[in-house]
Amino acid sequence: MKKLHIIFIFLLISVNTFAQLSQFDEFLNAQSQFKEIKVIPGNDFFTKTYQIMVRQPLDHNDTTKGFFLQRVFVADKGKTNPVVLGTEGYGANYAAMPRYINELCTMLNANQITVEHRYFGNSCPSPLNWDYLTVKNANADHHAVVQIFEKYYAGKWVNTGISKGGQTAVYHRAFYPDDVDVTVAYVGPLNFGVEDGRHEPFIRNVPGTPEQRKMIQNFQLEVLKNRDQIMPKLERFIAEKKFTFRIPHDAVLDYCVLEYPFALWQWGRLTDRVPTTGVGVDSLFNHLIAVSDPSYFSIEDQENIKTFFVQAARELGYYGYDWKPLKKHLSIKNAEKYLPEIFLPSDLKIKYSKKSSKEVSKFMKKTDEPILLIYGQWDPWSATAFDVYRPNQVKVVKAGGNHSTRIKNLPAEQQQLVKEKLETWLGVPVSLN
Repeated sequence: MKKLHIIFIFLLISVNTFAQLSQFDEFLNAQSQFKEIKVIPGNDFFTKTYQIMVRQPLDHNDTTKGFFLQRVFVADKGKTNPVVLGTEGYGANYAAMPRYINELCTMLNANQITVEHRYFGNSCPSPLNWDYLTVKNANADHHAVVQIFEKYYAGKWVNTGISKGGQTAVYHRAFYPDDVDVTVAYVGPLNFGVEDGRHEPFIRNVPGTPEQRKMIQNFQLEVLKNRDQIMPKLERFIAEKKFTFRIPHDAVLDYCVLEYPFALWQWGRLTDRVPTTGVGVDSLFNHLIAVSDPSYFSIEDQENIKTFFVQAARELGYYGYDWKPLKKHLSIKNAEKYLPEIFLPSDLKIKYSKKSSKEVSKFMKKTDEPILLIYGQWDPWSATAFDVYRPNQVKVVKAGGNHSTRIKNLPAEQQQLVKEKLETWLGVPVSLN
């Protein structure tokens, strides 16, 4: 009798689990906006993972302009579990990898929804009309996804993203503050210009030690002073990689040198291996390529990320270069207005507007909605970090941290602070294991 009782309980659990799964599948199939639903391999933490193509308006204010399909990944954990909404700022190919899981999902025992940003990856309209690539439309995309899935999921909602995705998460919260309960944004900037102006003094004065910063500038000068010997090496590298550019190759070297300190501090790579003067051109060139190679400025690499530069030129802003200390050794007159010159097709004319940035800044000053901001102290993007004004806005800065700063690699005290804040805001236990 005991054995039969155990079998009956097992069958009952299995039937209930199947019913729950079937209920979610039925919910997905009932959504008219979903044009393709595909079950894909997912992390074992979740019950089932889906790739869904969602029909979205090109212009959320005027559906006569047409529609496109936006790729959304959904990893289901349970109807009453919290939901982690990843507001990706770029393509979301990583979310199709079977092992992928956002760190907040394991911390909160949460469902995972990852939204690929419009005009990236598999979420590109055809034909490609840049007029509809706006902050307002991107926020409305995320709002539409929330409106669909909140009809099913009954738990708390957290939106989150990294870098441009973190920026996107705060922008989404600013325009649709009631969509989620908590925002967790990693290393996201709030820029107010195509060349914001705050990154250059940050790099000059904040990361590392004065000795390291001086060594970096000496390295830049040494490369430029040895231009005649460096250029043949660069030309061979460009030919081998089959790169093409919108600027002369001498200017490519200039921009690799100008980009060098930003790239070095952003990821904290090789900061202890900056060559000193007199090491020889091979060492100079090899180190430059290891940190700041010309692919970033090539037309070929821009194909995968040109959408970002359109957004940066139009609304999101970017950073400038500290070119004046190197002016005597540069082939270019200056580095002003470099973004449209290097990264945008010549036939694409875009006028920058800081309207969206100002609206978000205004929101941050007046709201007390729970927002957690995470930054690395030496990451150049911290130069334009969001400011906090109210008790429920919390900024955590990892000492010496870079652009890869996450909750799981914060010091123990800061992890505990994050845990306490999330538990207070969400009313659910948070695991740091």
